Amino acid sequence: MAIISYKCPNCDGELIFEPSTQKYKCEYCGSLFSQEELDAMKPAEGSERIDDGAQTAEESPREENGETAAAGAVIYSCPSCGAQIVTDDTTAATFCYYCHNPVVLGGRLEGKYLPDKIIPFAVTREAAEKGFGEYISKKKFVPKAFFSKKQIESMTGVYFPYWIYDTKLEGSMQAEGRNIRVWRSGDTEFTETKFYHVQREGEVELSNLSENALKKANAKLAKNMLPYDFSKMKEFKTGYLSGFLAERRDIEKQEVEGKMQQEMRENAERLLRETIKGYNSVSVRNTRIVPKKENWSYVLFPVWTLTYKAKGGQIYYYSMNGQTGKVSGELPIDYAKVTVVSAVCAAAALVLALIGGFFL
Repeated sequence: MAIISYKCPNCDGELIFEPSTQKYKCEYCGSLFSQEELDAMKPAEGSERIDDGAQTAEESPREENGETAAAGAVIYSCPSCGAQIVTDDTTAATFCYYCHNPVVLGGRLEGKYLPDKIIPFAVTREAAEKGFGEYISKKKFVPKAFFSKKQIESMTGVYFPYWIYDTKLEGSMQAEGRNIRVWRSGDTEFTETKFYHVQREGEVELSNLSENALKKANAKLAKNMLPYDFSKMKEFKTGYLSGFLAERRDIEKQEVEGKMQQEMRENAERLLRETIKGYNSVSVRNTRIVPKKENWSYVLFPVWTLTYKAKGGQIYYYSMNGQTGKVSGELPIDYAKVTVVSAVCAAAALVLALIGGFFL
């Protein structure tokens, strides 16, 4: 089952995941279906093949799950209209550009690439567009092209891959605490400093430390989308991808393991340090952190994203956390607007100065 598309049993229309109801909706007849009902359906299937002609001189085939894949484009056949569409090799869910039906590239999410969990979209497209409008309305020097109707319509819901790290560890900390007392007697000031040996030991549990697992993702964007409400995380089902884009990871656990374990140590040390109270100052002398249990999960997070290519070629990103609505982005500046406003302000200041000089 390489390429799949879920069909409405009532009218044969395409089913997409609807964030507002957390169910699957037919865009044609409006029918709603639960996850259990979707699991019982037999999805329509298409096919996937390698586009050998898509290779360039710099690209070479690589082995993935026993199949040879070109390091460029892969062609799939739309199960709805049969059209052949080219995608890159990390795309896991997309739309047919001809019939606009959503398709899930199931073959990209098999074996070791099968996600463990997913946080489904909770923010609808309408809410995302409204949030974008409210955000932009507060920015005075953004180019009109950035918030044009065409630009807003290009806003896309994408599932981005992340690694999640959970750990249980034993920690100990040795520190020196100091309490200082100052008082005066007559003309003499006295200072008393007491030193204390402080020790803390205990077990620490850390959950849901997250790290981006897609090389082409904007690193700042990926970090700024955090945190998510992990209590809403669900077992992965391909149906959640229907109606959205999705990316498959291309960063393996080994590549982020050192960074996340360092983050684990820093968090554990901070938690131990926060238990030391009642002193004017504390100096940590020694810390020992020993992981006892580790668990790694491959998870997809929802993001509404919008990109804009400025005249100079720079690409700007606007993104919204698809679960919480948190906004992040670097917006372009229309320097022509800045120049006009500056000129108007300068002219106004000159006029006021002349008027003031006249009355003087």
